[in-house]
Amino acid sequence: MFSGICVASLVRIVLSNSFKKVEPDMFVRLSDEKSWEMLRRNRVARLGCIVDGGPYITPINYYLDDGCAYSHSLPGLKISALRRDSRACLQTEEVETDYRWRSVLAFGRYEEVTAHDERKEILGRLLTRFPLLTPVETAIADDGAPPPVIVFRIRIERVTGVAEE
Repeated sequence: MFSGICVASLVRIVLSNSFKKVEPDMFVRLSDEKSWEMLRRNRVARLGCIVDGGPYITPINYYLDDGCAYSHSLPGLKISALRRDSRACLQTEEVETDYRWRSVLAFGRYEEVTAHDERKEILGRLLTRFPLLTPVETAIADDGAPPPVIVFRIRIERVTGVAEE
């Protein structure tokens, strides 16, 4: 006993104060419309794919158009992985504080863009949205040169979003 309080009562008091329930209404599911809106608004996402049977995630710059996220990359691990297994996801978030944020996941399929005119148009739009691309990328955008720069899209099949407010 501690000052007239039995140990069992003390444990109940400590546990009830230490493990308070999180209110379920703190988390809200974003509508598809709000999720798509957030994908359109943002510029950076994490691209998820499968490498050697496990998850691999890397940040990318992108723009959204007609249900697809467009980006580019030099050849490397993510491109090799996406060529082997086209399943991909994008995750983007907006964080105001530790307890006020929104996150969207978009699931889809990787597709390489190889047609000269389409590549040139996509690279031009990327350059407009991200004017600080390196000079090599700027030159490629100007003439639409073929690889080694890989131009790709993630054709989005479904989205889901959640927020803590």
